[in-house]
Amino acid sequence: MLKRALTASIVTVLALGAATGCSSKSSGSNGMPTVKIMVGGIDKQIYLPYELAQNLGYYKKYGVKVQLSTEQNGGVGAEEAMASGQVDMAGAWYNHTIEFQTKNKAVEDVVQLSGAPGERVMCTAKSGVHTGADFKGKTLGVTDLGSGTDILTQFVAAKEHVKAGDFHRLAVGAGSTAVAALQNGKADCVMTTQPTVAALQKKHIASSAIDLATTAGAKASLGGAWPAAGILARTDWVNSHKDATQKVVNALVATMHWINTHTAADIADKLPASYVSNQVVTKADYITALNEDKGQFLPDGIMPAGGPKTALATEELVGKATSKVDLGPTFTNDFAIKANKTEGFKTTTTPAGSNG
Repeated sequence: MLKRALTASIVTVLALGAATGCSSKSSGSNGMPTVKIMVGGIDKQIYLPYELAQNLGYYKKYGVKVQLSTEQNGGVGAEEAMASGQVDMAGAWYNHTIEFQTKNKAVEDVVQLSGAPGERVMCTAKSGVHTGADFKGKTLGVTDLGSGTDILTQFVAAKEHVKAGDFHRLAVGAGSTAVAALQNGKADCVMTTQPTVAALQKKHIASSAIDLATTAGAKASLGGAWPAAGILARTDWVNSHKDATQKVVNALVATMHWINTHTAADIADKLPASYVSNQVVTKADYITALNEDKGQFLPDGIMPAGGPKTALATEELVGKATSKVDLGPTFTNDFAIKANKTEGFKTTTTPAGSNG
């Protein structure tokens, strides 16, 4: 998962309060349960549904008070904060559930928001990189060593029979630091997300060599849908907070349908100004970027068929997991299916079965 906030200007904890300690068992005066969610870079475009749901009033509408926070640079990752009980849920990539299982920790994905990583490998013209086969001898920038972008970079290379030892991986963060790495010649390419992608293109610093930003792009480059952003929670927490979990999923499923039926400009208008206009991009850039990569978002919150298997294949290829992983406990579509039925939403995603 991505470990860096997009810009230094974004406060690391939203005004709703710092995510320390779990309070989901308590209820406010209105009787609503409180759920704390930490997101792996809340201002990143790939993670926009969590804040959008708040700003649309959907958490409140569906009967839950959600306190959002975001990872800090060099701090505890969202998935680790969830696993250790600092927060109830994490807005993070699905593949972490597989990694937790290899460590004998039961964590599951309760609603899937995207079918692709939302990433692009952005390369300078002089790098000569067009595919993973060209990584040999190059320096590839990733958000952090061990992060989701690091794993994906190795996977893209491995698909072209290029070993991790054949190229150099460099932690460059995201946003302005990723841009600087390319400008200063420290990296030949970086794997990054919108709106940093748009900024690099606008400044003619780098262009997109490999598309992992849309579900179609993920299928072409990774062999299938690659479920990224979702809501992860400890299985024991989900089992003891099914009502609160369902309410969070209801709100996010409604948000995904809203995204699917509204324009990029509509979405940008509902996000904080600092997310869509900062030292990296203008609001117009942000909207252009979202139009380009909006296809990563799933319309109904359902884990797509084959997605878990593709994610496991990635983990296996880079040595993070083996085929012994049981994908069944790593995700559930039950909450999302119920949310869609309750609200009368039409589903279009073919759901993954218990075997992925």
